[in-house]
Amino acid sequence: MIRFASFALAAACAAMSLPAAAQFAKSEDAIKYRQSALFVMGQHFGRLGAMANGRVPYDAAAAAANAEVVADMAKLPWAGFGAGTEGGKAKPEVWKEAAKFKDHQDKVIAETGKLVVAAKAGNIDALKAQFGATGASCKACHDSFRNQ
Repeated sequence: MIRFASFALAAACAAMSLPAAAQFAKSEDAIKYRQSALFVMGQHFGRLGAMANGRVPYDAAAAAANAEVVADMAKLPWAGFGAGTEGGKAKPEVWKEAAKFKDHQDKVIAETGKLVVAAKAGNIDALKAQFGATGASCKACHDSFRNQ
């Protein structure tokens, strides 16, 4: 029994240490994963934008909930950009300029974290200001690394 438990623990550790890209059987799986994560993120970001731009009434609780989803989703798509996952809407520069892409990734994650703080402040002006900064970080990444 101890031998089996040791083997199971070793197997679990080995599996967790595999590169993130190994979780995708095909490059199409990685593309679908990252596009799905970014789609969900965009849907919730759009809800915040509707409030920030006055198209829907401001709701502090909904703003906070949507901002949390945006921030959580902002952490996910990057695993889908591993080696061998080229394609989709991503430009080849994602893989050629990996350090620059990583900088954009870090900026998006940081700005979405600030978005949560602003949304939880319960102040539409704070939400508007951070919505703009967060949107700018998304746009900068899209401008450099996404085919339209």
